Amino acid sequence: MLKLLTIHDKTEWNFYVKNSAEYDFYHTWHYHSLDTSGSPILVVYIENENYIAFPLIKRQIPGTVYCDLTCVYGYTGPISNKRMEQLEDPLMENFKVAFLDFLKAENCVSVFSRLNIFFKQSLLLERFGGIYDNGLSVVLDLSISIEAQRKKYRQSTIDAIKRSWKMGFRLIEERGDDAIALFFDAYKENMERIGASDYYLFNEEYFKKITNTDEYDARVFIVYDGDKVMASTIVMLTNGIIEAHLLGTRTEYMRFSPFKFLVDEITVIGRSLGMRYYNLGGGIGYKQDSLFFGKLGLSDLTMDYKSWRFIANPEIYQQLLDDKGIDKNLDVDFFPLYRYNPTLTVLSEGKEN
Repeated sequence: MLKLLTIHDKTEWNFYVKNSAEYDFYHTWHYHSLDTSGSPILVVYIENENYIAFPLIKRQIPGTVYCDLTCVYGYTGPISNKRMEQLEDPLMENFKVAFLDFLKAENCVSVFSRLNIFFKQSLLLERFGGIYDNGLSVVLDLSISIEAQRKKYRQSTIDAIKRSWKMGFRLIEERGDDAIALFFDAYKENMERIGASDYYLFNEEYFKKITNTDEYDARVFIVYDGDKVMASTIVMLTNGIIEAHLLGTRTEYMRFSPFKFLVDEITVIGRSLGMRYYNLGGGIGYKQDSLFFGKLGLSDLTMDYKSWRFIANPEIYQQLLDDKGIDKNLDVDFFPLYRYNPTLTVLSEGKEN
């Protein structure tokens, strides 16, 4: 049986998330309730006592009777009451049949979803095809001691952290609207400095809402030089995973690399809270750029980041490309291609708009 939940079905949505063997904050009802790009849905396939649930965003394709499915900002993919590697073949095959029927009934042309690096969701979705290797994400393993972790640091990284200690920089966890305001100032300055697209420019009210929930543990950390804010981050702690969701560094403090001090301090706090991993993400667009190599200075552990890019209706997909005069062989990393706008700059982790 396939069940379709909408954002109005909060209790049921939370039931399937909370009873999953593994999930991240990206899957929660609250996080999806903040999305404004379309209509959040949770597609649930139920078979006996087992289920597979897939959170997505449904969007109408302008000027047509068709829609497509995408995901929230972040790393979702399917979840289940069993770990992905424990799902039996018949259950996965039956899910595939039911999901394909759902896509046809809903006139869905394509599906895009970033996959969570910690869950083996490809084992399920590779049955459809369309698994795409985006790059690598840098992760800190908090199961090892802080001493062992620091031995893995690049020399320039440990030098920057020791300088931070010597200069008396402090990492403080803060709460409430004042903390959000301090974070937002650093975040906005950071985004303007790197020329980020509107896709990343969340407003202050959004940050107030994203941290105001009991569905996951959201924390604001601020690095201070005396009483001056150097950098700030919002991290989410869920089921042993710390996600470095968003970060901002004040331009005047870039030379001190407060990010390195911030990460080191958060790993200490994470261990005290029983966290297993701290995901730092990759480079811009998951390229192996200076941002990526900077993160590698903190950890030599990387995990594959994949996305699912599935064309459910090839005929209509091609028609949409033809209508916009887009060559299907266009050499651009973007999906679905019929939504590609070359006039927009998108620094996307998964190349979807």
